Amino acid sequence: MTDRPVSRALLSVSDKTGLVEFGRFLSGKGVELLSTGGTFKALRDAGVAVREVADYTGFPEMMDGRVKTLHPKVHGGLLGLRDHPEHQAAMKEHNIGAIDLLVVNLYPFEATVKKGADFATCIENIDIGGPAMIRSGAKNHGFVAVVVDPNDYAAVTADMEANKGAVSADLKKRLAAKAYARTGAYDAAISQWFAGQLGETFPERLVLAGERAEILRYGENPHQQAAFYRNAEVRPGVATAKQVQGKSLSYNNLNDTDAAFELVAEFTDGPAVAIIKHANPCGVAVGASLSEAYAKALACDPVSAFGGIIAVNRTLDAATAKLIAEIFTEVIVAPDADADAQAILAAKKNLRLLLTGAMPDPQAAAMTVKSLAGGYLLQNRDNGRVASSDYKVATRRQPSAQELADMKFAFTVAKHVKSNTIVYVKNGATVGIGAGQMSRVDSARIAYRKAQDAAAAAGLSEPATKGSVAASDAFFPFADGLEVVAEAGATAVIQPGGSMRDQEVIDAADKAGLAMVFTGMRHFRH
Repeated sequence: MTDRPVSRALLSVSDKTGLVEFGRFLSGKGVELLSTGGTFKALRDAGVAVREVADYTGFPEMMDGRVKTLHPKVHGGLLGLRDHPEHQAAMKEHNIGAIDLLVVNLYPFEATVKKGADFATCIENIDIGGPAMIRSGAKNHGFVAVVVDPNDYAAVTADMEANKGAVSADLKKRLAAKAYARTGAYDAAISQWFAGQLGETFPERLVLAGERAEILRYGENPHQQAAFYRNAEVRPGVATAKQVQGKSLSYNNLNDTDAAFELVAEFTDGPAVAIIKHANPCGVAVGASLSEAYAKALACDPVSAFGGIIAVNRTLDAATAKLIAEIFTEVIVAPDADADAQAILAAKKNLRLLLTGAMPDPQAAAMTVKSLAGGYLLQNRDNGRVASSDYKVATRRQPSAQELADMKFAFTVAKHVKSNTIVYVKNGATVGIGAGQMSRVDSARIAYRKAQDAAAAAGLSEPATKGSVAASDAFFPFADGLEVVAEAGATAVIQPGGSMRDQEVIDAADKAGLAMVFTGMRHFRH
């Protein structure tokens, strides 16, 4: 395999960015250009010498363009080994010319689906000839350069200039790898769409695809390598956000920011703020304004909030930005930020400000994937909700309207905290969060202790858990966890129920004078 000058190229592209300029360059190098349909017309109209594929093959395009490049003179020219005598003899016998450069990008299937096109339109945007040519050329990358991305025109141009009209073996190999990744992602998108059309939540074969957005400095730890990939899901968040300022995001920043934004999106009725540290909330609140919600969220655990991620569900204003700027914050994510807020935060050069343009729908259906050794776990995103009208009061005492409102808030927050968790809430704000403990009793104690510490630091006589409500992401297996909640001063509890010892827990709640409701739905988060 040697680096031979490109003598013939076939160009057939949907995205015509840079096409004419690249075609002119190739023609100027004496390369014969073959093309199809709209690509042929664009080059011809620009005055670039080009020959239509139908003329080259002697076979017309047909069936509304479904059949145009599926021909031995095309695939033979791509697949024939230049150093194989039998291949060369076959090419000569059948008048098949070698194609040294293939420039193809595919019908916009993914974009067509995103637009909400009907079934028939999506089907017609499934490219057949393009992937077939790409795979043929990439298989024979020792002799054929395959370009599937207009961003690579410059690299091919520079390589040909440096190699007397040839594309180097190294670049051809890298282009082939990119080509197969593109056809793989394309087929994955089609497979996923078909599964959706058939109503298959879990198809027989799981095909995942993503486009690399960024190579990160490192992963969770400096000795780990990492990258960020975007998939086809159209959901406002870290993958779609515009970074207004600040240094590049780390692996942990992206993970925590996603957790923060998904949590704050749960609250749609008014301004809400979530402060996240290590993927767990350390303060969440709603308020009459963002600044009020932020102050309430920060009060829950101001120590842990240092160096945290802050998510808001409304346009970030100057008053809130000024408060946030008083402590060290890694990332702020918001649907938007006004000019005054952006000016205030601009003084914090390292702070990252991400604007998403919109809030994600917390009830939208989607899938989550987790890798295991040798496989994947696939499940629906936890978009489950229980209406207050469906709560089952298990105790003698009925909860008050304020307790019900706070219980709904607390149970929503608990859904976004690592299990096991206990969350204390009062007046629309978390006042204690115990996250990720092996024992639910320990989660209750930790949340209570953190509330005590916050009260002491603020010079208060009692922790904010006094008069709060408590939420548990799963049932209390014994009464001991409930007893800690009562000791913390909570007056009401919300939990899924369903334990063999539910009655024991109900009795403990009645003894302490607590109101308790069962939701029938748990929210484990691992």
